[in-house]
Parts: sequence; C-alpha cells; structure tokens
Amino acid sequence: VGDLKVFIRRIIDTRGRFNEIHRSQVYQLLLFLKINHPELYAQFAKHKAPFRTAYCDRVDVRPSQLQRDVSSVLTRRGWTHEFEYVTEDGLSLDMAQPTSMQAIEVDGPSHYLKDSRTGRLTENGATRLKTQLLEGLGWTVTRIPFYEWDETRDKHRYIETKLGSPQRRP
Repeated sequence: VGDLKVFIRRIIDTRGRFNEIHRSQVYQLLLFLKINHPELYAQFAKHKAPFRTAYCDRVDVRPSQLQRDVSSVLTRRGWTHEFEYVTEDGLSLDMAQPTSMQAIEVDGPSHYLKDSRTGRLTENGATRLKTQLLEGLGWTVTRIPFYEWDETRDKHRYIETKLGSPQRRP
C-alpha cells in the first residue's frame, strides 16, 4: 500500500500534464481504491473532481436497438427501471433500479474479445472492470450478452430466467 500511495500522490501532483483519457483512467483507479482501499481513497478523494469529470465526459450515451428491446421486455415483465441511469459515482448503467441497486447491462459485440482459434467470446477488460466496480459499490449486475439474446426466441422467459420472477421498484 505504501508504494501505491506514492504512485497515486505522483499522479495527483502531475495531473495537469494528463489528457482527458488519462484523467478518465485515473478516476477508475480512484473508484478501485474506494472499494478496495477506502483508507487510501480518503486521502485522495478531495482531488477526484477533474478525474470524475473526464470520466463522465467520455460516456457516450447512445442506446442501441438491442438495449431498447431488452428494456421493453423488462417493462412488460414488470421490472420497473430507469433507462441509461448514471450512478452517483458516474458509472452509466443501461437499465437500473436505483433504490434496490439492481442493474441490467446489455452487452453488444464491443464488450467481448473473440479467441481466433476457438471462436469463444470472453468479456473484455473494460467490461470486467465496470462489473467489478459496480459490484464493489453494492450493485447487483445482470449481464445480457447479445449472442444469448439473439439466439433466444422467448425473450420473456429468458428475462425471467436471468432475473427470476418479475421485480418492481421497492
């Protein structure tokens, strides 16, 4: 933790040299600290504003047709939610029930890496990190991969399987 503290202090001290992408990445590091090293996070939290701004400014909210389709089925199933919800920490969620901290993330092809030998899809690093951050902040995250959605005929049953019985906002 000592080396990490020195590293973060250097980042904070030289933040003026960082571009928006770098500041955005530092904000993700600060969220990681908030979850995993709250005592260290507390020392740097007062410096988070420019990093949070850079992170939030990079969020490009353009819902896909897939997201709209999933949202529609969720609504018909009784899962009342907010569409394109942004958490207090600046993390964007496709669909959320903020009071119960339940999130639905609809993952298109850009969320995956494909093994060139086997064709197997695995979540990319950004998707994994976002899930870890959300779960560390207390959210329950359900992921809906595009390839499962596309292969499913009975969308209502699929959603029921993913979420259980219909849930309404408490």
